[in-house]
Amino acid sequence: MNTSQLSRLSDLLLSTEQASELEIRGATAAAVLVPLYEDKGTFHLVLTERNKDLPRHPGEISFPGGRHDPGDESLLFTALREAQEEIGLPPESVQIVGALPPTSTIASGYAIYSFVGLITANPGWLPSTSEVAAVIELPLSAVASGYGRRRLSRRGAQIRADTYVVNGHVIWGATARIVSDLLDRLDRVADGLTS
Repeated sequence: MNTSQLSRLSDLLLSTEQASELEIRGATAAAVLVPLYEDKGTFHLVLTERNKDLPRHPGEISFPGGRHDPGDESLLFTALREAQEEIGLPPESVQIVGALPPTSTIASGYAIYSFVGLITANPGWLPSTSEVAAVIELPLSAVASGYGRRRLSRRGAQIRADTYVVNGHVIWGATARIVSDLLDRLDRVADGLTS
């Protein structure tokens, strides 16, 4: 990403401080990192597939992140700490460019704060065997093309939800809302970051 594109993207995002000060519904604060990298002129998102035996959101596609611990100095710190724990991404290798407005989860009561960071391609993932089944790298253009409002079956109930389906990976719920917000902002950055 060139300096001009980075500046325009940063201008369309909230500062980390602005985002952290916003209050939304959710009994538990959590933070995620939204990692982006460029490879051969194409921008990619990095997500995780959660282990199927986890008590919350098993098997779902999500961004690396988790609950804000009392000892964490900030929500940004939480996102970076969790990314290191879950996928082995060192905090010093992430260039934070801004944040998205927080979103909440309906079923589990989380208020999720999302921080957008640029990373290098293929840093050598070290997924946590207790939390992460796989690290998923998806081209932004494929993610954007995979959008649709689909019927899903969750906990025995049929729901219609905004989703992104790419290579068999179904992104929905809070993660889909974060992706939608990011894609909306990236569409406004000239030079086609999503192409």
